[in-house]
Amino acid sequence: MKYHVIPVTPFQQNCSILWCEKTRAAVVVDPGGELERIIAAATQLEVKVAKLLITHGHLDHAGGAASLAARLGVPIEGPEEGDRFWLEQLPQQGQMFGGSRVDAFIPDRWLKDGDVVSFGEVNLDVLHCPGHTPGHVVFFDAADRLAIVGDVLFQGSIGRTDLPRGDHDALIRSIRSKLWPLGDDVTFISGHGPMSTFGEERRDNPFVGDWT
Repeated sequence: MKYHVIPVTPFQQNCSILWCEKTRAAVVVDPGGELERIIAAATQLEVKVAKLLITHGHLDHAGGAASLAARLGVPIEGPEEGDRFWLEQLPQQGQMFGGSRVDAFIPDRWLKDGDVVSFGEVNLDVLHCPGHTPGHVVFFDAADRLAIVGDVLFQGSIGRTDLPRGDHDALIRSIRSKLWPLGDDVTFISGHGPMSTFGEERRDNPFVGDWT
């Protein structure tokens, strides 16, 4: 599997295009906005977007999903159903942050822990990792040792839990019980900021390092 990261909107949210090298089938993960840039990147990469994947229902990750899915004629998968209320409130989130029009949506497929998302010959394992939001999911490519973790974990930090239905203790459990067992060698793409590895975060992260 190959990937290309596009930071979008003033939130600088890491939208990712993932694709199967053999078939060129692709997914767009967390299209928060700037859809023309996302479409142009997919065209330049010469990939065919088969579906959209959503880690969680916050505006910066899901704000462009309904419009992009309609334009491309593709389904939306994720997040877990605990984030239904966030998706239903996307129009209000859009008004709160700049007044832009944002459409609410219900995904074509709610995801659950243990599900598999497929495109081309790529299979991504789904891990339900609540805490930042109740329905947050992480996508893991075991073959290429890559995780797309949304706002669960960052280089040197963790997701905020002060928004509605955030849960700090649940977030810490998600990281330590769901992510760390995948292996220190796993590289991850966060929802914002640079990439890192689970091993580096276990060593250096002040919130979830093994020494904390």
